[in-house]
Amino acid sequence: MDIGRGLVAIAAAIAVFTGFATGFGEGSVAKQAVESVGKNPEAMNQIRTIMILGDAISETCAIYGLLIAIILIFVFN
Repeated sequence: MDIGRGLVAIAAAIAVFTGFATGFGEGSVAKQAVESVGKNPEAMNQIRTIMILGDAISETCAIYGLLIAIILIFVFN
């Protein structure tokens, strides 16, 4: 039974890792948005809208990863 708990812990850690990768992606998007607004201030509203939409879509990946990790920990342990 101990190896089963270990595998569940590893699977939960991998699922939570999606949040780590999502954080890097969102930071990169914000960096590019700031650079774009610096180059073209007139397009600030369009850039902000697209950035927020992209962040919301990528954040769902992190939320699903957290949900899977919680399910793995509480159901299989």
